[in-house]
Amino acid sequence: MEIQPLLPAHWPAVRAIYEEGIATGLATFETTAPAWEAWDQAHLPHCRLVATAADGQVLGWAALTPVSGRCVYAGVAEVSVYVAAAARGQGVGRQLLAALVEASEQQGLWTLQAGIFENNDASLRLHAAEGFRTVGRRERIGQLRGEWRNTVLLERRSAVVGAV
Repeated sequence: MEIQPLLPAHWPAVRAIYEEGIATGLATFETTAPAWEAWDQAHLPHCRLVATAADGQVLGWAALTPVSGRCVYAGVAEVSVYVAAAARGQGVGRQLLAALVEASEQQGLWTLQAGIFENNDASLRLHAAEGFRTVGRRERIGQLRGEWRNTVLLERRSAVVGAV
């Protein structure tokens, strides 16, 4: 497996993996994947990664979105990590998240946060293993398919960037 920058050419595979995550009902409040242009505009231009197999197949992706346009939050970003259904349980998510943390620190980000559905045990374990801690629980924060959902808010403070 190789971790490399996510490029526009990866988008069809990235979108398909995102759609697999949407279909589970465990990954996001979104119900459809956006077009490349909308996804590209919403995510930070750096810290976009894909994990690829030896044959070039995209196994998963990770990216960051800004949490706010206010300058005081310039070092804080929201994490997205998605792994193809066929590649789950093989360490893809862990390698992507570790690489994303490293890339974020190289870009001067001091806090990464993640809002994860409380019943997404695999994602909660993944983030905890990479140093994220629970900072809160948001009850009935939004509806997915007509059902109110709770999320767990996690964050990871850098040990090398920002207020350490």
